[in-house]
Amino acid sequence: MLAQQGDHMLTTRHPQASFVRGFTLVEMAIAMAIFGLLMAAAMPSIGTWLDNARIRNVAESIQSGIQAARAEAIRRNQSISFFLVSSDDPAVLDATCKLANNSGSWVISVSEPSGHCGAEPSTTVAPMIVQTRAVNDAGGSVTVTALQADATTAATTITFNGFGRVTNSGSAISRVDITGVNTGAEYRHLRLALSPTGTVRMCDPRITDSKDPRKC
Repeated sequence: MLAQQGDHMLTTRHPQASFVRGFTLVEMAIAMAIFGLLMAAAMPSIGTWLDNARIRNVAESIQSGIQAARAEAIRRNQSISFFLVSSDDPAVLDATCKLANNSGSWVISVSEPSGHCGAEPSTTVAPMIVQTRAVNDAGGSVTVTALQADATTAATTITFNGFGRVTNSGSAISRVDITGVNTGAEYRHLRLALSPTGTVRMCDPRITDSKDPRKC
């Protein structure tokens, strides 16, 4: 009797198992083709989104560097400078570094750091570095332009005194524009605007509404 019941269960389950199957090669090919089309359509927007993230990261890096230089000058009651620099390898600050208004790498130090950006932080050994950051640490692949107050002349340095005020106002960085590297892409441009009192604000130069707090 049990044997008959077991045979009956097997015979009733066997037809159900015949309906279980995987994808055919044709179905997989169609799915892959659809996936490829979706990825091709999404890639430009994904690329722009990543570039915009890099733009913000570099803008925030430069902003925090300027604020750190000002805070250190106040803490030490000593003149401290923020320098924009470039080096042969954008991921490393070393002896190849030089001042550059088109780089997102920066150095905070007492004296001008060209050729010595790889030196250890020190309060006695020139250039008496406080802090450094290479542009690739913040994402890289951006276009940086630092200008003086006339919005035309290149600038690389801003120096703060013990009161946190800018002392090199005639040649100091007054604004820094950061955008992407690809022509024609719809980037979110960002600008750092610096005041003679030493404050720095991030804004969007494309916004024209005077009521929008993001307006430059």
